[in-house]
Amino acid sequence: VPLAEVSLMNKLIHTSLVESQQHVEILQRDPSSPLFSIKTFEELPLKKELLQGVYMMGFNRPSKIQEQALPLMLAYPPQNLIAQSQSGTGKTAAFVLAMLSRASASEKYPQCLCLAPTYELALQIGQVVRAIGKFCTDIKVNYAVRGNRVLKGTVLEEQIIIGTPGTTLDWCFKQRVLDLTKISLFVLDEADIMIDTQGLSCQSIRIHRALPKSCQVLLFSATYKEPVRAFAERIIPDPMVIKLREEELTLSNIRQYFMVCQSSDEQYRALCNLYGSFTIGQVMIFCQTRRLADWLSGKMSQDGHQVAILTAELTVVQRASVIQRFREGKEKVLIATNVCARGIDVQQVTTVVNFGLPMDQDGEPDFETYLHRIGRAGRFGHRGIAFSVVQRETVQLVHKIEEYFQTTIKQLDPYDMDELEKLAA
Repeated sequence: VPLAEVSLMNKLIHTSLVESQQHVEILQRDPSSPLFSIKTFEELPLKKELLQGVYMMGFNRPSKIQEQALPLMLAYPPQNLIAQSQSGTGKTAAFVLAMLSRASASEKYPQCLCLAPTYELALQIGQVVRAIGKFCTDIKVNYAVRGNRVLKGTVLEEQIIIGTPGTTLDWCFKQRVLDLTKISLFVLDEADIMIDTQGLSCQSIRIHRALPKSCQVLLFSATYKEPVRAFAERIIPDPMVIKLREEELTLSNIRQYFMVCQSSDEQYRALCNLYGSFTIGQVMIFCQTRRLADWLSGKMSQDGHQVAILTAELTVVQRASVIQRFREGKEKVLIATNVCARGIDVQQVTTVVNFGLPMDQDGEPDFETYLHRIGRAGRFGHRGIAFSVVQRETVQLVHKIEEYFQTTIKQLDPYDMDELEKLAA
């Protein structure tokens, strides 16, 4: 699944802030620059209309990344900033507040420009602008995205432009309706996706080069790996860097077990024994193929279980809707192919079942996918439990996973109900 789709899905499903336990690291390039954090939105130089909008959004207090980033983004003189944080931690709301603060309603021309990698992500950012800026009625937004055509000679009066790099370039240099020399704040969202997608990096740099030197640059990224750092250094002089320490996926807080079965029908009976023995709140079941996921979903639905299914064939909006329903507890079981193995945080999940182990094209264990699959059960420091229901011919894959991760995966008898109930207790 393309990174942009994963990012959009996360934006759609994170309707509330993720409470992260990660520490915020600050890499300060300019030793003379003041640095402080805030604990309430009232401490920021925000208009009362913006405070109203923030509280209407349900933000009672700043998130960890907002505590550190907002004072820098709103400071005078303006600071260039790179902020790295996972989806759901309030990044979008932070830079939207900066744009709405910097935009002057009395000036009827574009002053803030925000670039996103896809049409859908641009519209998502626009929704946040409209929500937080609900009471700033004189500040308008326009979208430099496919389908929104402008003619040469059009006079743009909107103070905030949100767009994708290709269409924004077209507006600037072909249609000549967007004057980059008047932009005072430039936001580059999802920079890790921008540099991973052919063409977007060059387009973003070309737009940046046309901005005035006084323009404040804010770069946001879900990762802060070497390509992002190098990209940032090409377009941002001496940036401040704020990042959440990366949460390492670990097996230390996840108990792992496996069961050996003769056939897929026996695997299903073992799964039912598991589900009957445990008072499971919500469980994620991973399958290697869509065909297997469809078969398992049909069997469980016939047996009266509330089941949701998540595969790559669904649209992003459909996938986000499935995950949101699961997060809200409307379905207790989510059956997924590997599309859901990473990046989706559902705090209630403490149990993961591998209905067959993930394998690569050579029939060897896919170690990374295994780690991300069972990592869904150990999010935010929770203790989790992972079961792998395997057929006899793939038992050697279990031992390879044990050896690779230097961990122990204990074998269970799928029909020993006493042992399962003891484990559940």
